[in-house]
Amino acid sequence: MRYEDRLLRVLRYIHDNPAGDLSLDTLADVAAMSRFHWHRVFHAMTGETCAQVVRRMRLHRAAGRLIREKSPIDVIAVECGYPQPRSFVQAFRASYGMTPNAFRKAGRLDAPALLQRDGDMTMYPVEIRDVSQRRLIGLHHKGAYMQIGLKFEKVSTMLFSRDIWHQCGAMMGAYFDDPQAVAESDLRSFAGAEWQGGDTPDGFDMVEMPAGRVAVLTFKGPYATLKSGYDWLYGQWLPTSGETPRDAPCYEVYLNNPREVAPEELLTEIHLPIA
Repeated sequence: MRYEDRLLRVLRYIHDNPAGDLSLDTLADVAAMSRFHWHRVFHAMTGETCAQVVRRMRLHRAAGRLIREKSPIDVIAVECGYPQPRSFVQAFRASYGMTPNAFRKAGRLDAPALLQRDGDMTMYPVEIRDVSQRRLIGLHHKGAYMQIGLKFEKVSTMLFSRDIWHQCGAMMGAYFDDPQAVAESDLRSFAGAEWQGGDTPDGFDMVEMPAGRVAVLTFKGPYATLKSGYDWLYGQWLPTSGETPRDAPCYEVYLNNPREVAPEELLTEIHLPIA
């Protein structure tokens, strides 16, 4: 088995079993390697320990559920691998800078833009740019947009394990459907990186983002709360801008790395193609 395949198996296992046994021994068994050697291989190839990846993926899933669902926080905690509510609160606060309850309240997304008071509305910077065509290599995803994280983990792992990261620009995500108009199970998206090399590497798919004018909103904060940026872009900026969207998908450009910065420091550009 290739080492890349071992990594991808382990990432899939973590994603599919957030409340399961994700100890180093278990993950080493999934990778079919000894515990001692697996820990060193994983850290050398990803830059993170297994424990760091497990924690990041569990808390990312919890953050998304806190925003999207009304499930009790304790239930979300257990289903994301934290059977003790206190340990969940401590881990979440350490990563997101606030308690799960405060995060849920701050990320409330059920108020349409026209019904929000000006004092409650977060303003986001938007600029118009002319961009060139961009080629992305990565992996297609079908289903809930909040579940695309596993594909990004896989893309990053494949780029690093093949030592072709230096031929890439920023990590990017393309989102082809309106989540309000298409069933969640049918949503189409793409997790990738801008490709500056030649032919598409084996195992990757490629999509192209067209050249032209784009409105770019810069969003700061956790990926789980990106929807508030989209709502402001479509509900506040676009109606007063005099611009018309093109028949082309929105895409996101990730300016920093969730492995290196806290969720509240993440910077994401939302690109809306306009005529």
